Amino acid sequence: MSAILAGTFNPANEFELKQWVGIHLGPIDMSINKAVVYLAISAIVTIFIGIFTMRSRLALLPDRRQTVGEVLYDLAQTQIAEQGLPTKAMNRWFPYVASLFLFILTMNLLGFIPLPLTGEKYHGVPTWGIYAVTSQLSVTLVLALLSVVFSHVEGVRYNGWRHFDFLPTGLPPWSVKTAIPLALMYLLELISQVFRIISLSVRLYANMLAGHILILVSIGLLFILSGLTFWIVAIFALPIGIAFYIFEVAIVVTIQAFIFAALSAIYIGTAIEPDH
Repeated sequence: MSAILAGTFNPANEFELKQWVGIHLGPIDMSINKAVVYLAISAIVTIFIGIFTMRSRLALLPDRRQTVGEVLYDLAQTQIAEQGLPTKAMNRWFPYVASLFLFILTMNLLGFIPLPLTGEKYHGVPTWGIYAVTSQLSVTLVLALLSVVFSHVEGVRYNGWRHFDFLPTGLPPWSVKTAIPLALMYLLELISQVFRIISLSVRLYANMLAGHILILVSIGLLFILSGLTFWIVAIFALPIGIAFYIFEVAIVVTIQAFIFAALSAIYIGTAIEPDH
């Protein structure tokens, strides 16, 4: 905000992670910055939502609290877990994919709530702003790594080391003639496993980053322009910024959380039952 008021607005500055509290364990940097604080707040809010909505007394005529809990639970179970996980793995992995969906949804939504966590001050008062922690590739990459690693762990647990035989069934056996084609196919399958991590992490990161930049650019222009130019830009920029904001909050944040959790369930499910 102070940069906007100074006329040096750059939307990319909103995603810079400045060190707030330095914590260094040898070569490991565990310093607290804006992303760490947003992650902590998201975790606390996620736990609160889970406890508040799921630990209510069931009633034949559900109140608003029970209704929200039932909607979240039904979405996580029928639309995410049951679409990807086999029945025998539901008890073990439904809590993970449901928690993953709720956690990512909470992080995405918090990214559109103005909070005094910009790290900047105006006349000594902390400025308010929006920031999506899921617009940091490091955050989405860790979540993607967890899901992919868990899928391989479960694959080995249920199918042994033959889980890593990624080649489809029905291919000819290994021989001098088939060695090169089969090796190339296996290499392509290995690459596809790596791209699971990339697709999961980059999809969420890119969507949240692009949405926030569009909103910041649309509305930020109003603070650095003046005179006739201000009014000309305001006629177009302000409605566009508001439209992007509504679109992101109403649609994108939920869809991205849903896709991430659903793909995680599918990856784990196909590792457990590779033939399905």
